[in-house]
Amino acid sequence: MDFDNIECISSSDGAEDEEIPSQHSHNHRSHQFSSKSQVQSGIAPATSVHELLECPVCTNSMYPPIHQCHNGHTLCSTCKTRVHNRCPTCRQELGDIRCLALEKVAESLELPCKYYSLGCPEIFPYYSKLKHEALCNFRPYNCPYAGSECSVTGDIPFLVAHLRDDHKVDMHTGCTFNHRYVKSNPREVENATWMLTVFHCFGQYFCLHFEAFQLGMAPVYMAFLRFMGDESDARNYSYSLEVGANGRKLIWEGTPRSIRDSHRKVRDSHDGLIIQRNMALFFSGGDRKELKLRVTGRIWKEQQNPDAGVCIPNLFS
Repeated sequence: MDFDNIECISSSDGAEDEEIPSQHSHNHRSHQFSSKSQVQSGIAPATSVHELLECPVCTNSMYPPIHQCHNGHTLCSTCKTRVHNRCPTCRQELGDIRCLALEKVAESLELPCKYYSLGCPEIFPYYSKLKHEALCNFRPYNCPYAGSECSVTGDIPFLVAHLRDDHKVDMHTGCTFNHRYVKSNPREVENATWMLTVFHCFGQYFCLHFEAFQLGMAPVYMAFLRFMGDESDARNYSYSLEVGANGRKLIWEGTPRSIRDSHRKVRDSHDGLIIQRNMALFFSGGDRKELKLRVTGRIWKEQQNPDAGVCIPNLFS
């Protein structure tokens, strides 16, 4: 994807117009993160019984069918095909022998979530553990950067630092913003992603995306906001985006999507402000040969009304 210049105004701090040079994507390797505030004690590591259920090839927990060779060495069904039906321990042919005793032992186990060191206190029956871990609120988040295939994962503080230090994204404090997106020869652009902007307000972090892509046969621009946290917390906030000129205006209001949803998933669901290219060039003024699109926006927190059971906007925090 291409990156283009963004001229940004952070209206929350009264800064003057400043053109931000384009940043290019970086290749990142997968990283593990650590956060001292997240590591908790009180849940013991895997027991020796649990170690028996660890596949010797992939080191993941084994689930039925658990296979074994004639000498009793076990491995998971996924790795059985990877080792070409040869036991990785003694090199004997595996055949189709099930280790029913180990499968029965697994049924009796209760184990902590694999994210216990990140704060999850839950303990589950062995066969329910995978289902929980796929949705565990303590599981790491993927990097929300849209301009490269970044495989970094971590908690929110770690990812904020990663976005700032590694991706060099624009960081702003405040709940209102005023950005100008600039692109020469916009009719030659079919797919492009502008530099991500991260906002810090209400003690939370939000990612503002802006990009160009084909919607069917029509070239469009789209702006949308993602919340750096879980969907349940994202519902506590709303945002608006506005673009216009020459007496015309487009306004979008919605709830930010959690970064649990990939940027591509949000984009393809059209959950944001969509502007057709001809309209974007109309808003840009001039001879329509250059995109100069000003997008303003605001983030606010919804306040729960305990009597009515509904949310009302909190505009004064």
